[in-house]
Amino acid sequence: MEQTEAILINRRPWSDTSLLTVWFSPLHGKLSAMARSARKPESPFAGRLDLFHRAEIGFARSRKSSLHALREVRLIEPFGSTEPASVFLCGYFAELVDLITHPGEPSPEIYGLLARAVSHLGSKPATLRAMEFFEDEVTRLLGVGDGKSCALAAIETYCGKIPASRKAAMSLLPKT
Repeated sequence: MEQTEAILINRRPWSDTSLLTVWFSPLHGKLSAMARSARKPESPFAGRLDLFHRAEIGFARSRKSSLHALREVRLIEPFGSTEPASVFLCGYFAELVDLITHPGEPSPEIYGLLARAVSHLGSKPATLRAMEFFEDEVTRLLGVGDGKSCALAAIETYCGKIPASRKAAMSLLPKT
């Protein structure tokens, strides 16, 4: 079994009892893992598979596919906000990270940026400044931003699109 620190960036039902989870880790990049029986009330994963939680995960690597088996989750820092703007902004950050990274490719700098952003938004209100800072840092880390032009344009050029969740996040941010 392998262990790594990771942030849960996506999850969806796989069956009546299981969840497909997508984690972002500094050493493994994006990591997909099946959480069997996670939807059962008595599951050992209960309360540990919420979006944007930072955790130490244990997984068994699949030899046949890129879908691994999640074995254990130990929370390091649960995502603490219930504010819609913070949740939507974290969703945008997670979608952007999903778009710019590849499974199995280490991305410690992008992981560090995402971890700081999630921690910040877990305890402080979402702001336009936080979103723009994240976008600027992403372009800097990817080597596609020059610090002078619009980070959003650089992201669109790099990815071919802007994540749809940005619009939802923007609509909830305070207008200041």
